[in-house]
Amino acid sequence: MNKPIRNLAVAALVLFMALLLNANVVQFVQADDLNDRNGNQRVINEEFSRDRGAILVDGEPIAESVGSDDQYRFQREYPSPGLYAPLTGYFSYVYGRGALENSQNRVLAGTDNRLFVNRVVDLLANKQPKGGSVELTINPLAQRTAASGLEALGEGTKGAVVALDPKTGAILAMATQPSYDPNRLASHDFGAVADAWDELTGDDDQPMLNRGTQQTLPPGSTFKLVTAAAAMEELDLRPDDDVQGGATLSFPGIDYTLPNEGGGNCGGEEISFERALNVSCNVSFGDIAGEVGQEALDEQAAKFGFGTDPLVGLAANESRFTAEDTDLEAPQLAQSGIGQFEVATTPLQMAMVAAGIGNGGDVMRPYVVDTVRSPNLRVIEQASPERLSTAMSEANADRLTSMMVSTVTDGTAGSARIPGTDVGAKTGTAQSTADRPPYAWFVSMAPADDPQVAVAVVVESSDTARSEIAGGRLAGPIARDVMQAVLDE
Repeated sequence: MNKPIRNLAVAALVLFMALLLNANVVQFVQADDLNDRNGNQRVINEEFSRDRGAILVDGEPIAESVGSDDQYRFQREYPSPGLYAPLTGYFSYVYGRGALENSQNRVLAGTDNRLFVNRVVDLLANKQPKGGSVELTINPLAQRTAASGLEALGEGTKGAVVALDPKTGAILAMATQPSYDPNRLASHDFGAVADAWDELTGDDDQPMLNRGTQQTLPPGSTFKLVTAAAAMEELDLRPDDDVQGGATLSFPGIDYTLPNEGGGNCGGEEISFERALNVSCNVSFGDIAGEVGQEALDEQAAKFGFGTDPLVGLAANESRFTAEDTDLEAPQLAQSGIGQFEVATTPLQMAMVAAGIGNGGDVMRPYVVDTVRSPNLRVIEQASPERLSTAMSEANADRLTSMMVSTVTDGTAGSARIPGTDVGAKTGTAQSTADRPPYAWFVSMAPADDPQVAVAVVVESSDTARSEIAGGRLAGPIARDVMQAVLDE
């Protein structure tokens, strides 16, 4: 064989091997990713002709497939659409999948490797494959209470409620307002689906946004819990220790003063640390932030989960203490210590703060999927609580819990009172821009001595008069009702 023919043969062999390797990579290594990709029309056609598994809350379906008379054989339905849409997401022939319909797709579609035996049995029995089911951690009464509380604030309300089990991290409620109807996107009338998609994605109120996990806003005075934790851990500050009070906080050499909300003096030029939390004294916590320092305060926020995406299965944005590589000046650090300047957080994150304090300083990783079952109801996955971090010592967590309780009994969080139950809470009214109203926040937990539920509520906007907007007035009653719903179960 002459040299040119030999070289050509070697080149052909290399190309053949490359083709063989690529085919194996596509069929085995990339197969799952390609099948899971939104927009894979072949897979969508197959999935639409399959009995897709249900998403369940307390044993009842909140997303299920029912028989249809068209070529696709099954229609995805959402019995309580607006209530659970931020969790279920949508299953659409045209636009793919969202939220849990997407993250749990392989189980729901029956293509998960753990369902291989079921697929073989169905094949041998000449049956169509069926999907597995996913049971959520949601408490249905708490979910309904959260949603109705937001709806009661008026048609223009935007906000979110997140409730957690402090001991496990299980999400007990996650409601947002406004919400949407995923049935419109699951329809087999694709023209109507396109119209619905354009309407929903073009809506300035962003009804498809999960405000519980994706919307980051300044938390205002609810962030003072993080500042208080940092002061206890770094400065060994105790509830009875004196801190700076007064009407304003000044900064040497800088023409700026930090005032208290409403212009009061918080009870004197020196007040106790506990009173500072009870009356939400900006001066006290602005001064404490300066003493703690940016680095320690940033680290304390990170211990509660800031800067991480701890939730699996739902799209979430990270909360932040400040923008990366920012060196805060004294006034900016003071503003950050009271939850303003560049501090931005999700309701999920603030629920984690309250839950971590109530759980003796241990922050549990939040989760929403409790149990995954095969079509024959065999459990193939069971959630196991996982500690995300230790935010503070147990002793300091107990002290801060007591301070939150006195904020309910003697301070600004009185709207969270539940007769016969000690409740710990903190209000927040975060300033935004001059042309929009403040954000009303509220975080709480109960019972304080053995918390079963921690809640964060944010009211981004409502029909309430600007002068009436405050965390205790708008968000507090919702948090109380959600806690009561969980405790009554």
